[in-house]
Amino acid sequence: MTTTTPNSHSHAHAFPRSDRSPLGVWWWTVDRWMLGVVAILIGIGVVISFAASPAAAMRMNIGDPFHFAVRQCVFAAGAIVILISVSMLDVKGIRRAAFFIWIAAIAVMIALPFIGHNAKGATRWIEFGGFTFQPSEYMKPALVILVAWMFAEGQKGQGVPGVSIAFCLFAVSVGLLLIQPDVGQTVLITVAFGAAFWMAGVPISWVMGLGAVAVAGLSSTYFLFPHVQSRVDRFFSPEKADTHQVDAAAVAQAAGGLFGRGPGEGVMKRKVPDLHTDFAASVGAEEFGLVFLLLVISLFAFVVVRGLMRAMKLNDPFEQVAAAALFVLVGQQAIINLAVNLNMMPTKGMTLPFISYGGSSMLASGLTMGLALALTRRRPGAYVPTEGLAKAGAYN
Repeated sequence: MTTTTPNSHSHAHAFPRSDRSPLGVWWWTVDRWMLGVVAILIGIGVVISFAASPAAAMRMNIGDPFHFAVRQCVFAAGAIVILISVSMLDVKGIRRAAFFIWIAAIAVMIALPFIGHNAKGATRWIEFGGFTFQPSEYMKPALVILVAWMFAEGQKGQGVPGVSIAFCLFAVSVGLLLIQPDVGQTVLITVAFGAAFWMAGVPISWVMGLGAVAVAGLSSTYFLFPHVQSRVDRFFSPEKADTHQVDAAAVAQAAGGLFGRGPGEGVMKRKVPDLHTDFAASVGAEEFGLVFLLLVISLFAFVVVRGLMRAMKLNDPFEQVAAAALFVLVGQQAIINLAVNLNMMPTKGMTLPFISYGGSSMLASGLTMGLALALTRRRPGAYVPTEGLAKAGAYN
């Protein structure tokens, strides 16, 4: 079908254009720019884990100073394998994978109150063999795909109650998250769900209604969950509470200046329990400076903006909504984590995709980006022809 021409630069690539193997086809249809940026983010995560690991290991009395860094390298390798394998799936495979992942994650979340591991007043993890597994991390991207699928089916007008099913899936997911309780992840999936809802072409009055319910629901968590109340109070009245982590993160960023103190030279990481996880960006800011933070923000912005632009040009309503909502999910999680690091919002316990230490976070980030890359691949007929875009409108 595609032949190499003498002047094509096939020799400069990993696979010639004539390569019809699954890997060859994948290489020529996947967004290689996006792939490169994700690889840089994973690399940054590994570098940060080497910077933060000795301090974290010392605080936890772990003999090997690079205990966390080595594990992060293993998680990073796993995330790359998941990302590449998942991004090779076709549309049917994506839906099928999302269905089984969602069912499995929900089953584990139902079991959490009985077999889960409690930390900081929440039961979100299962511990086995020295590893902790957080099912909600995998549930998020799977839910986004299923909801987009249901919206698309409902729009076909063939009697499938798509919107009702989508709301049921969302309600089950949120209900189980609030039992843990995990308000941060609830906010994430609510915004991603709202984005999918809006992009599916639902009347704006419905979207406004959902927004009002979401705001009311979020406000009620302040009164329902003591840990949410204490975090909000700490944020608005720092003088009355222990804001040790956020203060130390701010000091770390200030100490880093423009270009940082240098690799391994940061000192604040020795004083803060979560610097290798939720506050990984502050470790990077202290050692590599403001330039590092701006680079990380730019890389995430590139992923989200490029992802949304590609999603917008997709032909199929399901692919369009699912891909866009996945990029919203990634971007939103990055924004929340960085806003907490910069003390622009109350602490959330939210990881920075690909950069914070943590197996569930890293592997689930690989899964999310793998699904997004699979949906935005250049399949025959997947994209609106360029000249047709103006006629079709942004969302057709």
